[in-house]
Amino acid sequence: MGFNAPSKIQETALPILLADPPTNMIAQSQSGTGKTAAFVLTMLSRVDSSRDYTQCLCLAPTYELALQIGSVTEKMAKNMPNVRIGYAVKGEKIARGEKSTDHILIGTPGTVCDWCLKFKSIDPKKLVVFVLDEADVMIATQGHQDQSIRIQRQLSKGCQMLLFSATYEDDVMKFAQAMIPNNPVVIKLRREEESLDNIRQFYVQCTDQEAKFQALSNIYGAMSIGQSMIFCATRRTAHWLSEKMTKDGHAVALLSGDLDIAQRAAIINRFRDGKEKVLITTNVSARGIDVEMVTVVVNFDMPILQESRQADCETYLHRIGRTGRFGKKGLAINMIDGNKSLQVMKAIEKHFNRAIHHLDADDIEALEKIST
Repeated sequence: MGFNAPSKIQETALPILLADPPTNMIAQSQSGTGKTAAFVLTMLSRVDSSRDYTQCLCLAPTYELALQIGSVTEKMAKNMPNVRIGYAVKGEKIARGEKSTDHILIGTPGTVCDWCLKFKSIDPKKLVVFVLDEADVMIATQGHQDQSIRIQRQLSKGCQMLLFSATYEDDVMKFAQAMIPNNPVVIKLRREEESLDNIRQFYVQCTDQEAKFQALSNIYGAMSIGQSMIFCATRRTAHWLSEKMTKDGHAVALLSGDLDIAQRAAIINRFRDGKEKVLITTNVSARGIDVEMVTVVVNFDMPILQESRQADCETYLHRIGRTGRFGKKGLAINMIDGNKSLQVMKAIEKHFNRAIHHLDADDIEALEKIST
């Protein structure tokens, strides 16, 4: 699969995860550092294909992320032909009382909750590994939090419980420790390590939305960009920008929350296959979209928290983490149009203790320089 040496999180976590007796773990590691491979290897090493029932369960907050984890699992299990891997996500049906015979099941909390508690298709007492991926989102999303706890309460004492996440605020950490009893091993990053060193961060000063588009056109004109993702605050902006860029001759895909699951999956697959070079999206895909060729992430709008209107540092980290996957170099460009977005950017700089450098989008030479 092209892994030549373990990443930091794999090197630290795998010896603990694979040892006997099984150990519970709460681990923090950014996107793109190989945490999926770490927990997938744990599931594959614990599963017994001679037993016809579900033994490993992985919960993810979104349909897209569940499918992505599934595809990694299928790849890693290709020499284990007897291991069955299934999905408990919206659209997958199971009859009441019908038992799931997939050894490893990857799903979203609502569907998994139904399969465990309503349809009795999975017996949580028989699970040997239980994984919560993107635990911070799972815990922060009210419905997911309740559903995850309901499933966790049904597990046997011997079940190995793993929580993986890119970020942990203090209250989330408290919750994680309450959810995973028996002295879990905790692997936590220092805050300044959270912002990936291999992503260079810049900002472009603009006057308004039209000027931001102009700057973007210059950037795309001057730089050699593999694939890129552009994040907008609203669907309206995303639609507007998509139309403008398409008129300019770019192959653009648009992803927003008003699409159904099948449409979203189709768009992501087209982007992954390189049919479109630019993916314009709202926060719906700040997490879990893993496309190796993404070299540039543009924050057309800076991410802010809905309630307080303050900087959303966590979303920023996840957005820029779509590039620079697994040690490759990446580029993040932030569009600043006024005092408010400048304050947001300054707060993000301070939070991660990383400088975001000024970039003149009219200086073709400077643009060419940063793209090399």
